[in-house]
Amino acid sequence: MRTLTGIQPSGQLHIGNYFGAMRPAIDAQAAGDCFYFIADYHSMTSLTDAGQRRANTRDVALDWLACGLDPKKCVLWRQSDVPGVTELSWILGTLTPMGLLERAHSYKDKVAKGISPNFGLFAYPVLMAADILMFDTHLVPVGRDQKQHVEMTRDIAIKFNQLYGETFIVPEPRIRDDVAAVPGLDGQKMSKSYGNTLEIFGEEKALRKKVMGLVMDSRTPQEPKPDAEKNLAIQLLKLFAPADVAADFENRLRAGGLGYGDLKKALFEHYWNYFAAARARRAELAANPDYVEQVLRDGAQRAHAVGDAVLQRARQACGLA
Repeated sequence: MRTLTGIQPSGQLHIGNYFGAMRPAIDAQAAGDCFYFIADYHSMTSLTDAGQRRANTRDVALDWLACGLDPKKCVLWRQSDVPGVTELSWILGTLTPMGLLERAHSYKDKVAKGISPNFGLFAYPVLMAADILMFDTHLVPVGRDQKQHVEMTRDIAIKFNQLYGETFIVPEPRIRDDVAAVPGLDGQKMSKSYGNTLEIFGEEKALRKKVMGLVMDSRTPQEPKPDAEKNLAIQLLKLFAPADVAADFENRLRAGGLGYGDLKKALFEHYWNYFAAARARRAELAANPDYVEQVLRDGAQRAHAVGDAVLQRARQACGLA
């Protein structure tokens, strides 16, 4: 059973990315047959700076490898290094109904937020379908907000198979109900678009300032806080500290006598130490860019070997071969 995950090179990764997508994906390596690609084609719908795209793509590769993605256990490549996916996207696009694309929640949400609509943004689900179908994918791990895209992929694959004969594996979404919901520094869902993120990698002084700047209520340290479990610092601490340590801080806050400043200092230390090994590994990788590039090239070769066979199958089926 092959699983596939796409990674957008959209800027610095934060702890919401880590607990929501990275750690589950990295843990999945143990099951084997996991494919991961850095979606630089997809980034073109929102990012037009070529240098920034290259830098973001490199940083995503560094971040994922530093956090534990093992190229010996999975396949990691840059999307544009297997350009046949764009040919498959065209093939699939010729039988994708306009109405299906017009119903895409992601497109409507982005346009509503002021993003200028373009063909790439509108046809995003077709390229995503090509990403999935080209590698004989069985399972696509997604959050509930992305389930529609996998359902659209299924619709496109079924329509192609009905028209041209059994060609594509029809994938299933794997809904991650157990994914940690990570609050941002303002209490909303952590998101770069909200500017409320805590990065995985970054400068210590700036990150410490972010943590110490968390807004608490006006109660004094001595006052009991019976709602301690709702405290933002406690919620974040539970991600990084051992369960007994986090529980102790929560109980102290609930009983009264624990100052918010001391709580935030503890949060920062546990957060900083949690990623210490990953930071060291990232520094090693950054000092050896040839190795990282070779990992992506090797991954592209492995992905191409699978994807080319599927593409030729599709070309044959629809009369292009």
